[in-house]
Amino acid sequence: MKIRLKTYRGLLFVIAGGIFWGFSGACGQYIFENYSADTKWLTSIRMLCAGIILIIIGFITNRKNMTGIWKNRRDAVSQIIFSVCGLMFCQFAYMSAIANSNAGTATVLQYLSPLFIMLFVCVTKKRLPRPKEMLCIVLAISGTFIIATGCSFTSISLTPKGLFWGIMAAISVVIYTVQPGRIIEKWGSITVVGYGMLIGGIVLALVGRVWKYSCQMDLNGYLALTCIIIIGTVLAFTMYLQGVKEVGPVKSSMLASVEPVSAALFSALWLGSSFTVTDIIGFVLILATVFILAKKSE
Repeated sequence: MKIRLKTYRGLLFVIAGGIFWGFSGACGQYIFENYSADTKWLTSIRMLCAGIILIIIGFITNRKNMTGIWKNRRDAVSQIIFSVCGLMFCQFAYMSAIANSNAGTATVLQYLSPLFIMLFVCVTKKRLPRPKEMLCIVLAISGTFIIATGCSFTSISLTPKGLFWGIMAAISVVIYTVQPGRIIEKWGSITVVGYGMLIGGIVLALVGRVWKYSCQMDLNGYLALTCIIIIGTVLAFTMYLQGVKEVGPVKSSMLASVEPVSAALFSALWLGSSFTVTDIIGFVLILATVFILAKKSE
């Protein structure tokens, strides 16, 4: 009975985490549409605030890990690489995709990441894709083409910038997923992601000189920003990882597909974004690759 309750709780955590991520994407779209916020400014604020909160949680729950990672030179270097090349790149690319399309489309394009991870594995293991993997390649390419063109060879329904940053977001997830595995296993996800958020946010703020940008927001704007930080970053991250711990990565990766669905629904019902039948077909084709690859890994 306890095992069953633990499983149900884990499933609920994963689903909630995915919905929270989707909601944060819609909040980002709301800010871009109503307050003309700069992408670098919004991303750095999100990362800095979330990083500070996660680091505080880390010091409360496991001070040893929070200080120990910086005493090992190799791990410290890996942490910095992950912070900038993994997490910062991932967050910025995703927000840029939202700014140039909408939350639903950007999130679905980000879900091309399992395809890129699969291709990375094929390259590193020096083998050709297997039949199911080839099917996923065809589905992902077809879905992306449909979303970008609306099944027309003469027009593009998605802006080139939206498509570019959506694909960059997917590629960044590969770096985010593959690179920090060793240090996360050693020091814990709260430690690695907390420092990653803080360091990535500082670097992006300095490189992008975000103090040059001003974003005049009212109460609704600040509320949306708070939701991105608390609900879409801190809560979504902690709940999803707890769910992965309780139900495993295979089921979690499949259930996390609620994220693009929720992002699209929030975007359509709350912000009035319109999705055509061809868009939905493209979404389904891309998300199908997640289930096929997750089933294979099982």
